[in-house]
Amino acid sequence: MTFGVRFSTVLALPAPTDTDNRDSIGWGGTTTRDFTVQSAYVSQSARGQTIEGDWKALWGWKGPYRIQTFMWIGAHERLLTNYRRSKWGVGISPTCSECNRDNETTLHGLDLQEYQQPAKRNSKEEMDNYLFSGLLAHMDMRNKSIFEDDFQRPSNPTYTILKMVDDIDNCNHHSMNISHGNTVFIGWKKPQEGWVKLNCDGTYKDTLELAGCGGLLRDSNGRWLTGYSRKIGTCDALSAEMWGMYLGMQLAWRNGFHHLQVESDSKILVDMIMGNVKINGKPPILVCRIQELLKLN
Repeated sequence: MTFGVRFSTVLALPAPTDTDNRDSIGWGGTTTRDFTVQSAYVSQSARGQTIEGDWKALWGWKGPYRIQTFMWIGAHERLLTNYRRSKWGVGISPTCSECNRDNETTLHGLDLQEYQQPAKRNSKEEMDNYLFSGLLAHMDMRNKSIFEDDFQRPSNPTYTILKMVDDIDNCNHHSMNISHGNTVFIGWKKPQEGWVKLNCDGTYKDTLELAGCGGLLRDSNGRWLTGYSRKIGTCDALSAEMWGMYLGMQLAWRNGFHHLQVESDSKILVDMIMGNVKINGKPPILVCRIQELLKLN
């Protein structure tokens, strides 16, 4: 299986030509082969174990996105508790700043014992709202008590949580007056007389670890001239977009269509080709080849 994935990755690389630059060592985590901290983090995270949980139920909860995100971070043990901060080696004690007894882990930091009294609500929805809102409010007050010198803890924190729950309920049960904007119709626009338009696209499917591209050429009357599609191999979506544009322009040149207008839904690719973005290091080979084809036109 590992051999298959690596072989398909090689298939997605453009074959070298005499006009290409000399080979150089590059970072495999980015399209430009330049190292970034973000790409290293993504690569490392992909090797981690999948955390079990009913994530659809969490993201399907009808409440503020801020609370959903907070719960997701907590479930992944990413809350900045004292215990986690103590692992950074900066002299922070792992002990809970409120009880001064146990280590402040995620579960300890989200302990809601003081809020159990009014937790009797009318429905499961209200119970969920109370629980999630209480967790966020509890951690919010904990953070302010640590990092804000002038913070005074509310004498009745339960009231703060109940007010938040009522606000969520009112938002969920009352329709909002949203003004609808003007409808914008999107369609194909023909090129000027004597020109040919290329529409190209590329995509990558994670589950199959497979990329593909395709496109078509039409004249100024919208008449289909020719088209193409190709199974690329394993690469990212941007590289698939590059392949789609390069193969389409190559096909147009072979067919003698020298007055060519190119359309792509990848703004990043268009900006790279037109020089509207700064590329650190050498630009991708396919971008260079597309630019060479543009000079021919």
